[in-house]
Amino acid sequence: MANGKICYIELPATDIRRSSEFYKKVFGWNIRTRGDGSVAFDDGVGEVSGAWVLNRPPSDKPGLLFYIMVDSVESTVKRVVENGCEIVQPIGADAPEITARFRDPGGNVIGLYEEPK
Repeated sequence: MANGKICYIELPATDIRRSSEFYKKVFGWNIRTRGDGSVAFDDGVGEVSGAWVLNRPPSDKPGLLFYIMVDSVESTVKRVVENGCEIVQPIGADAPEITARFRDPGGNVIGLYEEPK
């Protein structure tokens, strides 16, 4: 554990089951039920955890914006769309960085980032 590391995220959701299934399918996040019954997640590498929360407005416009690192933004964009969500900023808008942004099932705008090879 390092001082200053981001460790926990609360994601607004309208349907926790739909959101958790989306993140599991698209990003391979580990989904678990905590002792209090809430649905939580651990990211694909076990570095960040969090939970979905109801009755909180989504981050539907980039203000605070976080990015999920992926092996391929192009293939992830396809999986995002295949799983019912929309791309709100296509690949290339932040060139030379390889990024895109999507709106998740809860209405949050989330970024995708691919490390240049």
